[in-house]
Amino acid sequence: MEIMKTLRHKITNHSSIFDATLEVYNAALGIIIDVIEREFDRLEDISTKSIVPSVEKLIHITKANPSPKYLEFNQRFYKFPSYFRRSAIASAFGKVKSFRSNYKNWINEKEYALSEGRRFKKNPPTLQLEHKEFPVFYKGNMFKRTSDTTAQIKVFHRNDWVWVDIEFKKQEVYKRDVWDWKECNPKLVKVGKKYFLHISYKNNVKLSNTEVTNQKVCAVDLGITNSAVCSVIDAKGTVLARKFINQAKEKDRLYRMTNQLRKVQRISGWVSAPNYWRRINGLQKQIINNTSHEIVKFAKDHDCDVIVFEYLNKMRVPKGFWGAKKLRFKLRYWRKIAIQNKVEEMAHYIGIRISRVSARNTSALAYDGSGKVERNHKKDLAVFNTGKVYHADLSASYNIAARYFIRAYQKSISEKKWLSLQAKVPVLANRTNQTLSTFISLTQALETPKVT
Repeated sequence: MEIMKTLRHKITNHSSIFDATLEVYNAALGIIIDVIEREFDRLEDISTKSIVPSVEKLIHITKANPSPKYLEFNQRFYKFPSYFRRSAIASAFGKVKSFRSNYKNWINEKEYALSEGRRFKKNPPTLQLEHKEFPVFYKGNMFKRTSDTTAQIKVFHRNDWVWVDIEFKKQEVYKRDVWDWKECNPKLVKVGKKYFLHISYKNNVKLSNTEVTNQKVCAVDLGITNSAVCSVIDAKGTVLARKFINQAKEKDRLYRMTNQLRKVQRISGWVSAPNYWRRINGLQKQIINNTSHEIVKFAKDHDCDVIVFEYLNKMRVPKGFWGAKKLRFKLRYWRKIAIQNKVEEMAHYIGIRISRVSARNTSALAYDGSGKVERNHKKDLAVFNTGKVYHADLSASYNIAARYFIRAYQKSISEKKWLSLQAKVPVLANRTNQTLSTFISLTQALETPKVT
C-alpha cells in the first residue's frame, strides 16, 4: 500500500518576508474561484487534469492566446509563477465543486422539508472567495535544495518574484523511518508568526502477510487507570511479553482542569473557557502521542505482525454521569478513538497490520475460562471464581488476542471442519464468551490427530 508521512521543518532565518507571498497567492486563488464559478457550466464535465489548460485559456495571456476572456488576472499578477497558477487552478476547481455539491444538497433538503409542510430556516451555502491557503513549492521551478538544512525558494518580495535563501531545522530521517522514501514537494505553512516547510515522503509498504500459524500479535486494552495494557501472544496462546502504559502526571492535571472547568460553569453558567480547553486539549494530545508511540514501539520490538484493538461502538454516556464525571467519560472515549487512529497510521508505516474484535465481555470474563469476574475498579483488579486475583485489563488483553486468533483460524479452515471443532470446544459457537482458554483448547483440538 502507498503511504505518506509529513515532516515539519522550522524556517529559522526568515518569517515576515513570506507574508506577501501568501497574500498574493490567496488573492489569485480568489479571482480564479470567481472565474471558474462563472464558467462552471462549461467546465463541469472536465476532469481535474484537463481543468488547468482550460482555465488558463480564460485568464492567462500567451502568444497563442493573446486575448483571454478575463484580463484581471494578468493585470494584477504580473510574472505570477506558472506552477503557482496551476496549483491555484486545481485548488479553486475543488472548492467550487464542493460549493456546488453543498448547494445542491441544500436545495434537495429544502424541497423535502417543504413537501412535508415543515418550515425551512437553514441558510444556503455561499461561495467564499477569501481563503488562507498555503502554497506548494514545486522542485526546480519554486524550490531548490542546496543542503540538508538550506534551500532556495521563489517568493514575492518588493513587488517582484525573487529567489530567497532559507535555513531550516533538520529532521532525523533515520529516526522517522523515511530515509529511503521518496521526497515530495514542500509546502510553506504559517503557524502563529513562524513559518515551516512541510515536506511529505512517499513509499510503498507491504503489510505483513505471515500465515496465522506463525503470527505474533500485540493485543491492546485501552483502559481508564492505565492508558493501555499490551500483551504479545503467539499462535499457540503463549504469552510472550506484557506492558503497562500510563501517564499519571498528565491525567492528574487533566482531571484537575476538568474539575476547575465544571466549577466555573456551575457558578457562571455555560462559558466557552478557551484557556481551559487549550490546556485540556494539550494534555489529551500528550497522552495520545505517548501512548501510541509506546504501543507501536512495543509491537515492533517483539516482531508482531498485527496490533489488535477492541472495536469501539458509538459513545453512550452511562446514566448517573454528569458534570466533571461526564466530561471525563467523553474525554476518555475521544482519547481511545484518537489512539487507535494514530496507532493504525504509525503501524502501517512499518508494515504492521491493524485488527479489531468485539469488545463484549473481554473484561468481564476471566482469561482462564472460569467465568465472570468480580471487579475492584479502584485497583483495576479482578477476582476469578477460583479465587485467583489478576489485573483486569491484562486479562482483557489476553481475551482480545484470543478472539483475533479464533477468528483467523475460522477463516482459514472449511465450515465442515469448524463444526467438528465446535463439537470438541462448544464455547467457539458464542463469540462473546471466547477467552484465552478457549483459544488454547482450539489449538489442542487442531493438533489432535484424527482417529480413523
